[in-house]
Amino acid sequence: MKELEPKIGTKPTPTNLRLGKWLTDYHIIQGFKRIQTSVSNASGTLDANGVCRCAVYLPDEPFPVDRFEKLEVLSVSLSSSVQQEISKVIQTYTSKMYAYEQRLQNLTARVQTIERGDISFTELDFELLRIEIAQMESLVTQLKTSVSDSNGIISQLYTEIRNMSTTIASLEAMDKNNVISLRREILSLKKRLQDCDTLKNQTIFSANRKCNHGTISNVSQPFVVQLNWRGFSYKAGAWGRDPEPVSSKKELYWQAPLNTDMTYMEWYRYYLSYDDFLLYRSPAEKRIVYGQGSGMVVFKNHLYYNCYNSRDVCKLELDTNTIIVRKTITNAAFNNRFSYSTPWQDIDVVVDESGLWVIYATEESTGNIVISKLNETTLNIDRTWVTKQYKPSVSNAFIVCGVLYATRTVNTRQEEIFYMYDTKTEQESRISVTYSKVMEYIYGVNYNPKDHKLYVYNDGYLLTYDLDFYNTV
Repeated sequence: MKELEPKIGTKPTPTNLRLGKWLTDYHIIQGFKRIQTSVSNASGTLDANGVCRCAVYLPDEPFPVDRFEKLEVLSVSLSSSVQQEISKVIQTYTSKMYAYEQRLQNLTARVQTIERGDISFTELDFELLRIEIAQMESLVTQLKTSVSDSNGIISQLYTEIRNMSTTIASLEAMDKNNVISLRREILSLKKRLQDCDTLKNQTIFSANRKCNHGTISNVSQPFVVQLNWRGFSYKAGAWGRDPEPVSSKKELYWQAPLNTDMTYMEWYRYYLSYDDFLLYRSPAEKRIVYGQGSGMVVFKNHLYYNCYNSRDVCKLELDTNTIIVRKTITNAAFNNRFSYSTPWQDIDVVVDESGLWVIYATEESTGNIVISKLNETTLNIDRTWVTKQYKPSVSNAFIVCGVLYATRTVNTRQEEIFYMYDTKTEQESRISVTYSKVMEYIYGVNYNPKDHKLYVYNDGYLLTYDLDFYNTV
């Protein structure tokens, strides 16, 4: 091929041979020289103007159009999938935002009511408000990290919730200095008056212990005593009052919250006066290894409970924290086999006017409730009754004057005593006595024959109920 000269474009005449134009042509020529050295058998011709024209075939492979098209289709598909997922996330958070917006409006109204002082309020009211506010605060925090907040709505919500939390804390602080402390003083005074009345009327109390009344006619509204000493996370457990404390203890109140797994009973406390109990003052705090479930009771200075991972009932002496008797309840189901509707309540030890009982179920009874009267000294079974009531459909049970009463859940704020079995007549019947609760789930229920009260452990809160009875015919 003829060597290329600086004749690219137009001929170099005196009018167009500027230095810049010449340099450009020079670079182009050098490029053609490099092509010339790397390409063989390239032919070319000079036209009339002296411009070189040639055809060059480069060795590169053709452009992969088919691969490019596949990549483009894949890109469109991925983009569509991403948009769909983003839409799902937005829809999810939109629905959550709407639900929490309604709850926020409800909470705002409740806080305004408390601020105005239109109603009386307790520690439980504040605790429930705090829980709901904390839940909403957690959600808004998630939204702030997950969703773009271009219009500032999420930040505004977060600020409002924080302000509400501050308001609740301020109101509670004011209340602690006034209403709650006054309420506790009133309770203490009422308790002392009751004690005086009890001492003056021992004959009346003895008459009450004779069960000269009919079946339960009414259950009072719940009285919220306090949150258990371990805190709100300890949902399951039991509490009560020893109906017959030893002579050295005028009275004894106890509570045993289960661990947060709602299975192990590891710690319990007792107090030697109601005042101490209300104020969490001077507790005797003990550890055991381990009890199981919420079916425990204290009777005559002994704690009776289901020993862990067994069908045994243990009798523990409170002062020494020592197990002095351990007895197997023959054939009793355990380890959540036939629990009440709330878990890990297979074996339930209870007390009535005649002493100690145990409520359970067996494979032979096909899960129906079995009642056994226990000897309080040896824990031997004196007698047994088998009912026709399926135990897992029952939320809890207790015994009054030899009559078993079973409860069930109506809704998140109501329970119903719906079944009874009389061990004296061996007759069962259906009844309907509803009563309120402050939280959703009922765990330990203990009847006290001394004051005719139910001591109920309701999702961590300690409640009492007064019982009314029909007159005997």
